[in-house]
Amino acid sequence: MDIDLIFKIAAVGIIVSILGQVLSRSGREEQATMTTLAGLVVVLMMLTEEIAALFELVKRLFDF
Repeated sequence: MDIDLIFKIAAVGIIVSILGQVLSRSGREEQATMTTLAGLVVVLMMLTEEIAALFELVKRLFDF
């Protein structure tokens, strides 16, 4: 796993957190929730390659 991936995930988390706080303070709780969900989807999309590599490693390790 590359350290850049961790920094990217942290950056997405910080941006989503700031946007969520700003939207929540302005009375737009629904948009804040949708922003949080969108951030979660973005991070999961970033992690799909790593998860696929992990499954491939386990598959090769146990010779399936």
